[in-house]
Amino acid sequence: MLRFLRFGILALVASLLAVEPLAAQSILRDAETEAFFRQVAKPLEVAAGLDPKSVQIVLIGDPSINAFVSGGQNIYIHSGLIVAADNVNQLQGVIAHELGHIAGGHNVRFGEGAGPATRISLLSLVAAGLLIAAGAGDAGIAALGLGTAKAQSDFLSFSRDQESRADQAGAGFLRTAGISGKGSIVFFQKLLGEEYRNAIKQDNSYNRTHPLSGERISALDAEYRTSPAYNAPSDPALQAEFLRIKGKLTGFVEEPPRTFVLYPESDLSEGARYARAYAYHKSAYPDAANGEVDRLIALHPADPYYLELKGQILLESGHAKEALPVLRKAVARAPNEPLISTLLGHALISTEDPKDFAEAKPLLRSAIARDRDNPFAWYQLGVIYDREGDEPRAALAAAERYNLEGNAKSAAANARLALLGLPQGTPDWIRADDIAGVSKNELDKKKHKKWF
Repeated sequence: MLRFLRFGILALVASLLAVEPLAAQSILRDAETEAFFRQVAKPLEVAAGLDPKSVQIVLIGDPSINAFVSGGQNIYIHSGLIVAADNVNQLQGVIAHELGHIAGGHNVRFGEGAGPATRISLLSLVAAGLLIAAGAGDAGIAALGLGTAKAQSDFLSFSRDQESRADQAGAGFLRTAGISGKGSIVFFQKLLGEEYRNAIKQDNSYNRTHPLSGERISALDAEYRTSPAYNAPSDPALQAEFLRIKGKLTGFVEEPPRTFVLYPESDLSEGARYARAYAYHKSAYPDAANGEVDRLIALHPADPYYLELKGQILLESGHAKEALPVLRKAVARAPNEPLISTLLGHALISTEDPKDFAEAKPLLRSAIARDRDNPFAWYQLGVIYDREGDEPRAALAAAERYNLEGNAKSAAANARLALLGLPQGTPDWIRADDIAGVSKNELDKKKHKKWF
């Protein structure tokens, strides 16, 4: 699915799709989940002829069952989709479809559908204006309505065609990667069930951005059945990891009572213990949360993600010193996971011990070097600079953080402050100047933005 935000005359595109700015979405970061996404997507990305290093899969905190492509080779998956999926094969079916959009260049080709629709709307508005000016008000309104209806119909037809093409491309990627399409069919059946429950008519798809789920099932079922991989089972290790991720995410996004219904105490699986650990932690029962995670660590003493959760529970329960050895072990087991390193850096800063600050600074700088898109890491590094009295670099760290969070006003202010104290021409000065320029442009756009 392609999502975008664009308003033309008569708010045409907004009338076609209920869209939400990506900046307003809640992005969830988790080292284990991101590593899992890379692992399950890689064979499909290779099958699509894409460089796995160039494709990013981002988790969005949203309970709806949805996924979409935006900004080039970025796939966004809603948390509700992971919670609704039963197995890793269903998730891979969704990823294959979204890769179909990327491989087909559908983001780039969006103008092919939206452009003509907007032109039709503009022409209808001009025609309506002339008729109204001539005293034919009713005829003018009718012309306006016809133009908008034509624009909407053309755009929806274009969107459905792109979705069908992505379906077929995704089926090809699954075949090439040797992955079954059964999960894709089952997931479409889930969507069909949702449509029935929401009383969405199944008689035609003319007023929809996507083909009807029933139509998609019919179109894809025969394609999937001809694949040699149709009856191929999923990798048991990937399925086990999926269930872990699903339990972990459920415990994080659901209210604790709901989590305990989905994962009762009688369920002793790793995913269930993961879910309950988060639910207990959110409910301010650290002993119970630690009990669940300790049982997980007993099963896998060197698992960096279980150790990460143990450290997080200790840290957020006010036991920063006790969290340090656990998080140091997690970082040692996963040295290339900047999110875990950032958590250790946060724990070190929380002790208020100068010796721990000295350990935290290179750790955070290394984490940011591997992942610059983490506003929390920039915040923690800024705290260290502030305590050291390095106000220009503290301001630069704040500018980086606000820039990532989409707060152009605060980013610009801190970038200008950094420029006053940094040596001109140095890499830090150049970066501050870049942020100041970009933020100023964003503020100017908002200031002079015209709505038609």
